[in-house]
Order: sequence, then C-alpha cells, then structure tokens
Amino acid sequence: MKPVLDVKQIQCHYRDHMAVHDVSLHINDGDLLCLLGPSGCGKTTVLRAIAGFEPISRGEIYIRDERVSACGYTKPPEKRHIGMVFQDYALFPHMNVHDNIAFGLRDLNRQDRHSRIRKILDIVELGSYGERYIHELSGGQQQRVALARALAPKPDLLLMDEPFSNLDVEMREYLSQEVRRILKSQGTTAVLVTHDQLEAFAVGDQIGVMNSGEIVQRDTAYNLYHSPGNFFVADFIGQGVFLDGTLLSPDKIETSIGIVSGDRAYDWPRNTRVKLLLRPDDILPDEGGNLVAEVRQKAFKGAEILYTLRLPTGVDVLSLFPSHHYHEIGERVNVRLAPDHMVAFKAE
Repeated sequence: MKPVLDVKQIQCHYRDHMAVHDVSLHINDGDLLCLLGPSGCGKTTVLRAIAGFEPISRGEIYIRDERVSACGYTKPPEKRHIGMVFQDYALFPHMNVHDNIAFGLRDLNRQDRHSRIRKILDIVELGSYGERYIHELSGGQQQRVALARALAPKPDLLLMDEPFSNLDVEMREYLSQEVRRILKSQGTTAVLVTHDQLEAFAVGDQIGVMNSGEIVQRDTAYNLYHSPGNFFVADFIGQGVFLDGTLLSPDKIETSIGIVSGDRAYDWPRNTRVKLLLRPDDILPDEGGNLVAEVRQKAFKGAEILYTLRLPTGVDVLSLFPSHHYHEIGERVNVRLAPDHMVAFKAE
C-alpha cells in the first residue's frame, strides 16, 4: 500500500538554525497522526513544510506518490490538494457559513456545489447554520465551519495546526473527540499538530512526539504512556516523578521506599544506578498499605482527586484517589506501591 503522505529525512533551516532535523514519517489512507511536543520543537515547521508554506533544505515530501517538496523545489500549497485548518480558523467574516465553505468549491457547478455544502454541514452537525455569519457562531461552531470548509473539496490530506487552542478546556475535550469521529466517518487522512497531550490522545491513531527538531518516538497513546522509549518522552507524557534506584536484577530495582518488581527486564549490569518512573496510578490508596504519606497538595478532578504525597523519605509522589477518599492537607494516608509497568532509565 502506497502511503498518502511520505516524508523522507527532511531538514528545515531558519538562517543558521536547524528547526527540523532528518524527520521521516508516512501516513496510510484514513490514518490520523498527531505531532506532539513542546513549543519550539519543530512540529509546526514540519506541518508547514508538508503544506508547502516552508521550503526544505534536504529530503523529499510525497503526497499520493507525487513529489511536492525537495531541496530547491516547492510545489505551491494550492496545487497539493490538501485541506488546512488554521489555529485562528481563517474564516471570512463578511461571508456566511455557506459561502465560506463554497469558497473552496469554485470548480464545481452550482448544483453540485450546493449539494456538497449541504452534505458537509450535516456531517459537522451544522445543517441549519448555512445563512449565519461567523460572528453569530460560538468558538466551537466556528471550528466546525473551518473543518467543513477544509473537508468540502475532499482533499487527499487534511492538516490541522493547533485547531482547538482558542477554545476552553471542556470544549477542547469535546470537540477533539468529535473531530476524530467526523474524520474517521469520512475516511480522511490527517496530520494534527498540538502541544496538548489530551488532544493528541483523543484524535490520533498514532502520535509522533517531537523534541529539538526530531521525532523521538512514534507510537499509540497507550504505548507512549506505559512504554516510553526515552527519558524525554517519559517526562513529557502524562504525569509522574522519578525515584533514584539501583538495579538488583533484570526485573528488580531497589529504591528508598522498597524493592520494585515489574514486567520488564533490563540488561544493564547489576548495581546500575537508575531513575524509576512512578505514575499517579502506580501509588494506590490502601488502608493496610505499608507506606504512610503526608498530603501536601490536592487537585479535585471530579471522579478522582490527584494528591501530592510526601513519603517518609522526603520524596514527593503523585497518586490518584477515588473522589470519595477526601483528605485534608497535612493529613496522613496509607498507600502501597503497585507499578504494573516498570519503566526505568539509566541515571545520567
């Protein structure tokens, strides 16, 4: 199967600064890929290079087996048959919803154009909003119009640049799930750029984590969380703390709070100094638990409460308690260590 998008070892420079270094990726038909990383990691530059807004200084980019970028050659964005959803939506305020979507359908005759607009408005659940102007819509509705406009021409590839960043947290969570549903229902192939892990987890079939201009790991959300490939990914994805430890055997690590046995075997020499990752779901409330910790901070999350706990050794860890386990700051609680997925890295 030929990939819809094939990016081969591209580099991008801004003057003397290399913003993207030897990035390669491919996306098959109907797949959704998220590029996730901190500000300045190069993810938006990769997206702009795929779109044709940014030249590349090395490598090649293919869309549907056609070379669209190489060193010294950039096919114009409007000739790449891509759709684009920008961070600020880039909708035309002087046009109503219908005409905004029609803007990219000028090659169709009037009847086909109206038919496609009606269909795409129904898909994004804005069937009765065609005559409204942009200022009459909520932020979430504007985002749906931007998505409808990008999908209307049936692009080979959809590119989305931080599409939910202007929305509140609750709307971001809802729309990210809705966007995935819409894209999957249409069989759309897409790349989404975001710095928000929850957005990436909600939308992407796979996630490419970027750092310093490189993709340092590409995997499913589950594997990135439970099997990070390096210290950066382990630290960036999810929440957690690192405990100093010593490797006793391939699957046992001694720490200040006890010996941890896990489901992984490491081939480092015995007594290797390591950093053991503990996620909030690795520290469980247990009235009979052998660890007594002091509540230092708490964050109510509805069904759960995220506690920062100080262990007798002075180490602070995070733990998720069911919300009916309510404790005050300074209160002591019993917990036990239960890391089902042991993740450790050599100490630098």
